[in-house]
Order: sequence, then C-alpha cells, then structure tokens
Amino acid sequence: MSALLVAENLERTYAVGRGLLRGRARLSAVGGISFSVAAGRTLAVVGESGCGKSTLARLVTLIEKPTAGTLVLDGIDAVHPPRGQAQRLRRTVQLVFQNPHGSLNPRMKIGAILEEPLAINEDLSRAERRARALDMMAKVGLSPAHYGRYPHMFSGGQRQRVAIARALMLNPRLVVADEPVSALDLSVQAQVLNLFMDLQAQMGLAYLFISHDLAVVRHIADDVLVMYLGLAMEQGPSARIFARPLHPYTQGLLASTPGLADRQARRTLPKGELPSPLDPPKGCVFSTRCPHVAERCRAERPLARALDGREVACHFAERFLGG
Repeated sequence: MSALLVAENLERTYAVGRGLLRGRARLSAVGGISFSVAAGRTLAVVGESGCGKSTLARLVTLIEKPTAGTLVLDGIDAVHPPRGQAQRLRRTVQLVFQNPHGSLNPRMKIGAILEEPLAINEDLSRAERRARALDMMAKVGLSPAHYGRYPHMFSGGQRQRVAIARALMLNPRLVVADEPVSALDLSVQAQVLNLFMDLQAQMGLAYLFISHDLAVVRHIADDVLVMYLGLAMEQGPSARIFARPLHPYTQGLLASTPGLADRQARRTLPKGELPSPLDPPKGCVFSTRCPHVAERCRAERPLARALDGREVACHFAERFLGG
C-alpha cells in the first residue's frame, strides 16, 4: 500500500527569548521525526502536553514549514511545492481542531460555515453549494433543519460534527485531528470516534490523530507514534504496542491510563515532570524520569531501531521482550 504522507527527519525549531540579559535560545519542538500514513489508515501521535504533537500537526497541515527534513503529500514535495501545486496541497489535507466551541464562527449559520470553503475554492452556484453542504451534513449525522442555525444552538458533540463536516467539504485525502474528542463528554466521545471511523470507511480517508488519551487511541488507531520532547520513542502497529510496549515511556503512559492500568500494573510510572524543552537531558531525553535508567542512557542518545515489529529508541528495549 503506497503512502499518502511521508515525513523524513522532520524538524521544527524556534528562537525563544530568555530575558534581557540571557539572549535567545533555540527550542526544538520537533526533533527529527520520520513516519508515513497510507490512505484509509490512522496514525495516532501520543504523548504528554508539551511533547510536540500540535507542532507536528501544524507542519503536516502546512500551517508552518519545517526547519529541516522532507514532507511529501500525495506524491508532491509539500515543503517546496512546484509552481501551482500549493493550493492543491492545501485542499488535500484539512484540520479538525480540539475545541468545537472556539473553532466555529458564532456569527455564521451552519450552512454558511460549510459553504465557505466551496465559495473560496470552487466555482459553484449557490444552489450547488447548498446541496453539497446538505449532503455533508447527512454524512456526519446532522439534520437539514440544522442548516439555518447558529453554533451556540448545538451541543458540543454536534458542533464537533459540524467541524468535521467543514473539514471534509473540499474532499481532502488526509485529515489531521488535533485532540478532537478531548473537550467532549465520554459518551459523546464514543459517538464522534465512531463517526470518524465510518467516514474513513466511506471516503478512504487517512487520519493523523493527535491525542494524549491512549484509551481513545486504542479504539481508532492502526499505528501509533509515541513522542517525548519532540522525539519518537516508539512507533509501530497499534496492536503490537498495546500488547507489549518496549519503551519505558510507552509503558508509563499505558500504566497511567484508566482501563489499561491493570494490565500494566507491574510497570513503574515515570518519575518527576517533563523537563524543559529549552534544556533537554543529555543522552536519552527520557533518562531523568526513566525507572530503568543506566549510565549509558545519560551519556548516549539512543537511535530508533527495528525490534519486534516496531521502531523503538531505547538502549535496553530487549529486556522487555519477555514481559
């Protein structure tokens, strides 16, 4: 199966002020990530707040350009697109935001919100735009009666359905969903996740699904990328990683997730808090919190390597193969 999206050694750094007398420092939000996503598949990117997930989402949706590395979308160089291809690429990938309360214009009716991408990007009559909007509303489970209503008249779950519909109006091939259910009640989360999966089956969509909730990820993801301080700790098929995580950070995430913790009770939770990305640890970036840390970890940064059907960046991952 050919990949729709291919990222190689993707990096994004920022110059950050450190005060009047200390000058500026460089913050590495994404420190060299490689991955691919095929049509009809879901890659979930997981990790704690501040690990670089949302920065990665902005790079993939072409909101920001990477500092280094390559990004190929639908066979086209998305970092330096050929002349005339930039607009096509922006139609190929769309974003669903975390908060449906803030992502919809409160002054616009739902019909106008859905038709706006068509009005900007396609030469359609008003009747054609309305028909396309009503068709998409039906796909996401909204009634035609909702067409003339304002966002404040909807529940959080309904607003997120509108946001999903808007993202799909231009028939993208890749949807980046940045924590799309974290602001919703648990019962509504399940409905919206099932909607994502139904739409993927109907339209052949690829998803880059950003989340900190591994219970959600287990439900929807084909593959998982675990990030920590801008780096990939573990990456591979969802079933393998959930059955037997090989990186201590992945083990800690699973151990701290309700519903998954019992199975991982023997794992030790990470110590302390996430270090500052302005001053990451030498060697392995997880070394200051790892319950299995050794001197080699503090001195030498592990490279991602193939092990048990996934990529893992840990010097001693083999010790967990029998666990």
